Amino acid sequence: MELSSFDKSLLNLLQGSIPVCRRPFAELANRLGAEENFVLERVRRLKAAGYLRRIGTFFNSDNLGYRGTLVALEVQPSEICAVAEAINNYNEVTHNYEREGKFNLWFTLLTPTVEREGKILSEIRSLRGVEDMINLKSNQKFKINVQFKLQ
Repeated sequence: MELSSFDKSLLNLLQGSIPVCRRPFAELANRLGAEENFVLERVRRLKAAGYLRRIGTFFNSDNLGYRGTLVALEVQPSEICAVAEAINNYNEVTHNYEREGKFNLWFTLLTPTVEREGKILSEIRSLRGVEDMINLKSNQKFKINVQFKLQ
């Protein structure tokens, strides 16, 4: 699916301008000069095509008692896609990306308990193709607001 100029404008707004109101997609539609149903349909299509993984809010995980960690995996190249898809099924995973080098798949994980973190990491460690794992626990938080301007 090729992105239209409307899709790009919608994706730009979804990255940081979702209004907090009763009907946020109606407000987005108003800003874009479209109908609410059209915006909702475009969001569904963008999600189905893989341009959107999820729409959600940011929260202060520390204040809510969550713990963060960055995990590096060494995955057999033939299994990268399957392992990445399995990792994306965990709601606690916030980012998942492929990198060059021995540790070629990295993800971030936010969990409410040490036990939940351990369970998830154990399940991921046992996936076919995962050869090694490094758990890089968070000691200090640096929040970076990354947004991609689509033109």
